[in-house]
Amino acid sequence: MRWRGQQLGETDPNALPGLEQLDGLVRSVTTPEFAGITFHEVAAKTALNHVPRSSSMPFDWTINPYRGCTHACVYCFARGTHEYLELDAGRDFDSQIVVKVNVDEVLRRELARPSWRREHVALGTNTDPYQRAEGRYRLMPGIATALAESGTPFSVLTKGSLLRRDLPLLTRLRRDVDISLAFSIAVYDDELQQAIEPGTPTAQARLDTVRAAADAGFAVSVFLMPVLPHLTDSPEALDAALARVRAAGAARAVHGALHLRPGVKPWFMRWLSRERPDLLPAYRGLYPGASVNAPAAYRTMLAQRIRPLIRAHGLDGHADGDAWRRPRATPATSARVVTTSRGRTAERAAGNEPARLF
Repeated sequence: MRWRGQQLGETDPNALPGLEQLDGLVRSVTTPEFAGITFHEVAAKTALNHVPRSSSMPFDWTINPYRGCTHACVYCFARGTHEYLELDAGRDFDSQIVVKVNVDEVLRRELARPSWRREHVALGTNTDPYQRAEGRYRLMPGIATALAESGTPFSVLTKGSLLRRDLPLLTRLRRDVDISLAFSIAVYDDELQQAIEPGTPTAQARLDTVRAAADAGFAVSVFLMPVLPHLTDSPEALDAALARVRAAGAARAVHGALHLRPGVKPWFMRWLSRERPDLLPAYRGLYPGASVNAPAAYRTMLAQRIRPLIRAHGLDGHADGDAWRRPRATPATSARVVTTSRGRTAERAAGNEPARLF
């Protein structure tokens, strides 16, 4: 086992690289409620992660309470980050979850520093803060409360319906700071969703959470990201999806085509060869060799197809925040923003690459 419990100040030669020595405890936990999943509880040294100005990400600060994700989305861009821990980007990413159990305590100390300028903080930019693990560890209420009490505005992007648990809290906190909510709902066919996002709630469960957030007064964005070529990109599928998004009370929809980073592509192609081998030639043509993005021609076609539908369904309005603007700090408050891109992990800040969603 690469992870093993260790005591304060001791060195464990079997611990993951970079985690041999920690100022705190490390232990691995399994529980019958989460069969097949191992939680690795770590004492984090930092909570706030700075995204370099050189990146094109529309946020400067993030918090990632978890690494790895039980949503197990085959296409998840963050899979490759698990390789930094000498875990694989496939099954390990889905089942070996790093939990920063003291993140709210560390965050409070960082927010109390005189140098903190109350800049916008984005949650959900790497792995989902409302994945199933949050039901066990309940880290988000402490994080949200610490941010709001310090006067720091923040946004949450999630694929989970668990955010509904914290809606009363978030509704209270937004009296003091700007809070933006966005939901990722990429697949609306239940059979496909269970195959490609096996750990996520159903699309309808997430849409019900959108409705609950809208009823609570939030102007919600929904991300149709990624749009999957030949699987979810037909005019009929997009139209039906947007109709459901609008019926759920969302204020805006945002779209983006699938992109396949190096750590993700082998895992996705393996899934495709098993589930839809008929599409392998098409995907090899769209994503040849080391290419990450779908061709410009495909992305143009997708935009021309979906933008009129977004307008027709009234989903081009104003949500809480500006989805594409990098927030700027002010002494007391900051403008709201809806997080529209997932950056690299806190431990590996985003580099000079286009802003992407998922």
